[in-house]
Amino acid sequence: MTAVTVLAAGSGLAFVFYGVLCLASPSMQAEFVRFGLERFRVTTGVLEVLAGVGLLVGLRWSPALWLSSGGVALLMLGVVVMRVALGDRLGAIAPALILFVVNGYLFWRSLTAA
Repeated sequence: MTAVTVLAAGSGLAFVFYGVLCLASPSMQAEFVRFGLERFRVTTGVLEVLAGVGLLVGLRWSPALWLSSGGVALLMLGVVVMRVALGDRLGAIAPALILFVVNGYLFWRSLTAA
């Protein structure tokens, strides 16, 4: 099992989980209100679930891996920037930062493997 496989599977499962939380969790709903993005919560949740599934599909079909990892990396970069701008602590920023780095790496590896 390669590092790409482990990272893609872990990130894929995390995004399916976070996407479902985004759609169903009152605390995630409150976060979107705090960010001023409540009208994008459902769209974000659906896209996170789709991206998570895309990362898992990407384990067998490489175009899904570069598309999903690239999209997720951009999304997580936006979350990091937004959380920094809101003055969040490093502990709150760390998950998005880690997922940005992981998916940026997956995106780079999926492009160089082609």
